[in-house]
Amino acid sequence: MDDIIVHKFGGSCLREGKDIDRIGEIIQKSEGSPIVVVSALWGMTDRLMRASTEPRYAGRLVQDLIYQHLRFAPGLDKGDFAELFQNVITGISNELLNYSSSEKSLHSENLILAAGERLSALAVAHRLRQNGIIDAHPVGAEDIGLRLKGIGRAKEIDINSSKQQLDVESLVGIPILTGWFGEGDDGNIALLTRGGSDHSAAAFANLTDAKKLVLWKDIDGIKRLNPRWGIETPTIPYLGYGQAAELSMHGTPIIHPATVLPLISEGIPIEIKNFHNPDAKVATTIGPDLDLKTVVAIGCQPGVAVITDNKPLSSDLLSEIEYSGITPWLMKSTPEEMKIILPLHDLHLIESKITGKIIHKTAIVSIIGEANISIEHELVSKNEYGTRLIVQTEKLHETIHELYHSLFSRQDCK
Repeated sequence: MDDIIVHKFGGSCLREGKDIDRIGEIIQKSEGSPIVVVSALWGMTDRLMRASTEPRYAGRLVQDLIYQHLRFAPGLDKGDFAELFQNVITGISNELLNYSSSEKSLHSENLILAAGERLSALAVAHRLRQNGIIDAHPVGAEDIGLRLKGIGRAKEIDINSSKQQLDVESLVGIPILTGWFGEGDDGNIALLTRGGSDHSAAAFANLTDAKKLVLWKDIDGIKRLNPRWGIETPTIPYLGYGQAAELSMHGTPIIHPATVLPLISEGIPIEIKNFHNPDAKVATTIGPDLDLKTVVAIGCQPGVAVITDNKPLSSDLLSEIEYSGITPWLMKSTPEEMKIILPLHDLHLIESKITGKIIHKTAIVSIIGEANISIEHELVSKNEYGTRLIVQTEKLHETIHELYHSLFSRQDCK
């Protein structure tokens, strides 16, 4: 059997129907045996989320779903997957009706949100068949045994359990797999966090012993610094698994932070390539950690909350953090004081349990590699992959530029 290559196409690669034609061209040129993982069409998950919170919008959503997916894949409602298409549409119609007329449940919400990936897989498979790739077929991740660690919502995929259950025979031909969700610990559907389709693709790469995983994005790999900070920087040719995970947690949302986890033990590499320029030689490869000393990038995550108190961390607050699924960047407690640093958008989940001081206007800057420079800002933590600093928001832009000039060549700066 040829080497398996897993290709993952996110919403940014599914903005219009002709994007599916480009997916077909990439698949036909792919080495080995391709497996495809897809996200929902561009903007579709946001629409589904809105429908799950605004019943008035739900009535228009079903017709919108039909229109959009038939626009991407004309004839989908009359082709080989017409029955599956109608089943998904009927299912979401029923769930939206139940969701608006009865007590809301996480299970119903998950079924509504997962419809985006289901419909995307159908649309992609249908159009690929129309383009001559006759063995393309949609596959639901939870239908073939992909298991997630959690009930309702999960942070990662259970690789060991999935290996025992995976229906490998469903992966013949060109399978178009749904990302983002799978079967939870209770046997019902469970979702990963937003952007989790990258993690799904990595899990399938592990489970199929793939040669590599290719993540198709709308950029030329990972840059030394997010372009939002006004500095033009080169693409990083190689990152270690740990370096990539660290960078993804700090303002470089190219991959999901959990993406690398299923790949480390097997040493399966990731290639991040530009969907709109698939033959470009510029790309980022992610693999085993090789050189952890050289500074390769700067990450920056605005929107950070710092919580301090002149007493130890209470059990109530700790329980609330764990229950809410929050992953703090720092959680330190002594008999005299405590400090927690976490994403500002998670603060509302635990705010009722906080008795100390909350500082809102801060950011975390992460230097990937050994930073042998004088640093004036507060040190959050330091590990083998880099150094994390707390910076006040009003000084953030200036600090980013100073650090970049100190750590990299000035010729990269405009």
